[in-house]
Amino acid sequence: MGFGIDSIGGLLLLVFLLWIYLLPWWIAKGRKHPNVYSIAVVNLFLGWTFIGWVACLAWSLSAAGRPQVRE
Repeated sequence: MGFGIDSIGGLLLLVFLLWIYLLPWWIAKGRKHPNVYSIAVVNLFLGWTFIGWVACLAWSLSAAGRPQVRE
């Protein structure tokens, strides 16, 4: 009934998978994306689908809200 190597390994795996699952939200937060809360909600509810997760990742990496450099 104690914590063994298997349960600690399982917990570490769960934490790692959760980190990967929320990666688009963390990227958006780190980049100060103007739609960070929208990205978080979509990621939370649709991130379990591969398409939803990839869409959130692309959205979090987009340059929305950044000033355009004109030459």
